[in-house]
Amino acid sequence: MGARRLPLLSAACALLALALVLAGDPYREDCRNKTYPPSGPTYKGNVPTYVINLDLPPYKRWVNVMNDKKTELKNVMKNIKTLVNEFFPGGKFSDFVEGKMVQLLSSLPHPFREEIEGIANTSGAVLGDVVLFNVFYEIFTVCTSVVAEDKTGKLYHARNLDFGLFLGWDIKNSSWTVTQQLKPLVVALEFQRNNKTLFRSANFAGYIGMLSGVRPGAFTLTMNERFSIDGGYLGILEWILGKRDGMWMGFLTRTVLENSTSYEEAKEKLAKTRLLAPAYFILGGNKSGQGCVITRSRAASLDIWDLDIKQGTWFLVETNYDRWKPPLFLDNRRDPAKKCLNQTKQENLSLSTIYDVLSTKPVLNKLTVCTTLMAVDGGHTETYLRECPEPCSPW
Repeated sequence: MGARRLPLLSAACALLALALVLAGDPYREDCRNKTYPPSGPTYKGNVPTYVINLDLPPYKRWVNVMNDKKTELKNVMKNIKTLVNEFFPGGKFSDFVEGKMVQLLSSLPHPFREEIEGIANTSGAVLGDVVLFNVFYEIFTVCTSVVAEDKTGKLYHARNLDFGLFLGWDIKNSSWTVTQQLKPLVVALEFQRNNKTLFRSANFAGYIGMLSGVRPGAFTLTMNERFSIDGGYLGILEWILGKRDGMWMGFLTRTVLENSTSYEEAKEKLAKTRLLAPAYFILGGNKSGQGCVITRSRAASLDIWDLDIKQGTWFLVETNYDRWKPPLFLDNRRDPAKKCLNQTKQENLSLSTIYDVLSTKPVLNKLTVCTTLMAVDGGHTETYLRECPEPCSPW
């Protein structure tokens, strides 16, 4: 079975490329409207909310989450291991990786090491599998993020979280198997210290880094993968070999959300901290003009793209490509999102109209797990599971 999947997937990609060249993008559609409140075939459901008490010892913080989500977590990890083994002769590669992941755990900083151990203990999952689950997000996250400002100066921030590219295509159901299995793992989290909410996030149960979050009254933040030859796998390999001068992307965003108290402080840390993987950090603040996309290599900030209301730049859209380069023609979510935002117009901007943009194919696609909407005022956040009915782009 595994030997047949890769050629079939390659052939499918080639046919898709030919179709796009000959006929334009068959998956594009007119900008959607009135899709909010979420309902209908693109809406798969709400997500549960959990409190993460940072006053507890790290190994106890995720107990409530994992008591509810341990079965779903083990199902995803089992599927990932199966897919990995199918691509390597003998089917033992994941066992090798699992052993390396346990070794890697001992090198992770406090409190992340202890939190991962607590998740494995509570869920009954293999420790190396839980480490691998947390590592995957350094190299496999494909997303669309938007930060925008309305006519009154109010800032909005939203994202489609797309995950599961090349991780098991289900021909019968026209879906990515890992993408579908991740949906029951999506949770809304409220991190508290001294009974006070520090930040809120939408996340996968079992993953301790942050992919998106809001620090009430201060800033909003999302993270997108940046495709690069100097990718996250190199940083992870260097870490395993003992070079540990970089920070894990998810751990950095978690640290920023937990400890930074202003847009300016968050911006500086995201721009200057050395990383294991290249990334895009999309940041929104609490004042007019406070919004940016920080394009990162592992070592440095390559570009900081700011909102500029006076020059007419009232929104920023980031997918997984540098803004000064055209996106891959097979994966152009950027231009449809920009078109729909321009069609919406600044005077009509709201979380509901941004949801319309993120509901328009191919911004919404087969990889889309969920949509998260955020506003810095009051730390507002809402997350919805998504589905992309046929016809729909695989990515």
